[in-house]
Order: sequence, then C-alpha cells, then structure tokens
Amino acid sequence: MKLTKHPLRLKASSKAVITHFLFLPGNDRIKTMVKRVQNLDEQEVDVYMKQVMKNFAKRHRNIEKIFLKHFSRVQDQYAKSLERFSAKKKLLLGAYFTKEYSFQAAALFNPSIVPHPDQTNLKPGEQRFIMSLRATGEGHISSIVFQTGIVDSKNIKLDKSSGYYSALERKADMAYAKDFISKRASTFPSFNPEVLNILPNFFTYTEAHVIFKSIAPHHPSHKHSIEIIENILDTNYGLESATHLPVNETVIFPNAKAEKMGVEDVRFVLFNNEGESFYCGTYTAYDGRSIKTQLIETKDFNEFRVRTLYGSAISNKGMALFPEKVNGKYVMLSRQGGEKIYIMFSDDLYVWTDFQVLMEPLYTWELLQLGNCGSPLKTDNGWLVLTHGVGAMRTYAISAILLDLNNPAKIIGRLSVPLIEAGKVDREGYVPNVVYTCGCMLHENLLIIPYAVSDSATAFATIELDELLNNLKP
Repeated sequence: MKLTKHPLRLKASSKAVITHFLFLPGNDRIKTMVKRVQNLDEQEVDVYMKQVMKNFAKRHRNIEKIFLKHFSRVQDQYAKSLERFSAKKKLLLGAYFTKEYSFQAAALFNPSIVPHPDQTNLKPGEQRFIMSLRATGEGHISSIVFQTGIVDSKNIKLDKSSGYYSALERKADMAYAKDFISKRASTFPSFNPEVLNILPNFFTYTEAHVIFKSIAPHHPSHKHSIEIIENILDTNYGLESATHLPVNETVIFPNAKAEKMGVEDVRFVLFNNEGESFYCGTYTAYDGRSIKTQLIETKDFNEFRVRTLYGSAISNKGMALFPEKVNGKYVMLSRQGGEKIYIMFSDDLYVWTDFQVLMEPLYTWELLQLGNCGSPLKTDNGWLVLTHGVGAMRTYAISAILLDLNNPAKIIGRLSVPLIEAGKVDREGYVPNVVYTCGCMLHENLLIIPYAVSDSATAFATIELDELLNNLKP
C-alpha cells in the first residue's frame, strides 16, 4: 500500500500557557495575603503592578480582566476586608492569586479530526478541518485543545497560532431539571428516588449542594442517593461561551471532580440525525483513581456541553460513536476488558447496557490488545474503522477493518498487515513505540490520518481510500 507520511509535526510547547486561580491551603494564608496587600502603600503597588504587567500582559488576552475575576473570588469570602482597596490593589491582589499553567509542556498527541463547520472562502479542492488533541502538562494532567487547517489533494496546512490560550470554565448558573437527574439516577439500582422530593423542579449545582448539606444530617439513609445525584451534577455541565475566541486558542481543562487528573483521548465525530448535524466526542475523565466516559457536544466549537454516559456497558476507555444511527439505533465501538473490540447498540445516546464482541486479536502485531482508533467513516463499501493493535514490547500499530453498512456487527474486510507502525522516526518519545489516533477524515478520495508519535507529538499520513479498501480482505 502506498501510504504517505508527511514531514509535518505538531510538537508540545512549554510556551503555551493558560491562567488558573491560585489556591492557598487554609483560610489563614488567604487572610494574611489580604492584609499584606492592604498594608502596601500605593506607590509600592504602582511600581510592582507595572512590573507584573510588563512581564505578563503580552502572554494573555485581557490579563487585567483575569486579575479582577480572581480578586472577586477572594472578595466573595472577605468582602469587608477589601472594601477600601484601590483599583490597583484589587488588580495586584488578583495577580497574587493567579498562576500560569503550561498545559502542553509534556506532550501534544492523540488527535481526532473532523470537517470544520465553516467551509467558506476556500479554493477549489480545499477542505477546512478542526483537529482536537490531548495536551498534557504539569502533573500529567490532560486537557483538550484544537488546531485548525486546510487540506487539499497534496498538502496539509495548519493555521498559525496567535500564541494566546484561554481555558473555558463551566457555567456556574446552569439550571438542571429534576427529570434530567431522575433519568440518569435511575440507571443506578441502589438509588432511592424519594431523595428527588427534596429538590425543586429546577435548580443549580450550588443550590442543590446547599439543600443536601442542610438535609443530609437529618436523613442519613439518603446519603448514598445524595452522593449519586452530586456525582451526576459534577459531570454533566455546560461551558462558558467561546465565541470571542479563535478555535485554536480554546482549551478545555478539567472542570469536574471526576476529571481533575485529566480529560483524555477525545474522539470527535460529525453526527447526523434526521437532517440535523452536530459534533460530539467521547472522552475519558480521570480523577486519579477511576474513570468515567464523557460525551462533549457542540454545533460550532464555540458552545460546548458535557454529558456522562451511563449503563452497564460503560466500563472502560475507548468509546467511539458511529456518525449516524443504524437501523434506528445509536451505535458505538467500545473495549470492555481491555483486549478486544466490542460493538454496542442503544435507543438512548446517553445510556448503554448491551455489548457484543466485534473483533478479537488474530495477527502477531495485535495479539496483546485491540482497540478502535476513532469513529467509523461511512463509505459505499461499508463502515471503515481504523484500529490499533499492541504486539511484543508494547509496540503499537494502526490497521483497519470494514463493517457491513446495514449490520455493523459483521466484519466484511480486514487488513492482514499494519497500516502505520512505529518506525525509526516515530518510536522515540514520552511513551516509546506507540502510534495512535483518535480519528481520521475523508477528503474526496484521500484519507487523512493524524496520529500520535510515541505520546509526544502528532504526525500526519495519507492514503487513497480506494487503495485501502482494495487491501481489506474478507
């Protein structure tokens, strides 16, 4: 097969930074900082703020707005102590409670790719795309970042980055409906629905927490069910609008307790449902001990909402949604048990209970483990699925299978050799000998495959679709 590996590389950069609120342990340290800034004379404040602005104003958009936002978080707790703060003291206190985080200092890898929602102002034969990537920084915490570009029949061109990045925060005032919680809580056999009587028909996360805090001591038997509801509230949320940001500047950093150690390996797909299209991507939320499978949804990569998947079939990593329903059902690839590829069908996008084996290891280069490499692509011949296999010395390889269009539980074609392997150029990195992707995109008859190089950087390969399909053996 004539696969082209392009010289283009996307590498991690420690220069890519976002701001975070700096949490100090214990209320005493916060009070002390407030008093120290309060005792500064205005001349000292003016001199030091000029230095802070000189060092950081060009590294972030609207740095003063960030400082004031962080000042407000402190003010919410210590309003009386801050009443007489001058405008510059407010900025300085906010700066003391701000830190930079290099979100991709360690790695930039595991890409997925989809057509951009805006295909205007292009030359004939061009297609604009959005690529999501997993960025890993300090503490091995992962976030979702984006890269846009244009592909034609010969070249892949990436849009130049502005150098600014902003992390999207969860909506603090998002209202939940009691029915929304009830439907998800019902997937837990141990849940007591009587707890829902405590809640109003609509409420925010904060309002529910206050209610539970006041009620829980008087109803110890409700403790477990309350924990279930709070976990649902934690992982089902919306993000603040990013319409003011270029897509390339958007960073989706962990916004829930269940994902505090990372949002990993998102697999975006353009989903079509009865004429309506939207983008959704499955990803793994990791809290340092356990995982959850999340679904992030957007129509334009400006407004995002996050939902948790529930049901007995949601128990491992590597979920990948088909781009449309098949025979009236949602379809998803999965990896229960860690070594085989499974397929699941459901009437509900957010609840999955049944699964069956789709593919088992067969060849030497995949005997250790199999998994999908993103959502299937629909072709005239069948559903094309990129897979990954793990062989000796934990060496990864990317391959492909073809599924029947009307019965995707049936494999009708399979490569007997790897499509992409970790060769001399690709094998060195943070995790050696790994090539991996979370999705591919079709441009006319050209298959575009961005792939991770040893969990460190991202490379690109292309192959003619017809040639790949002709090499898939029954």
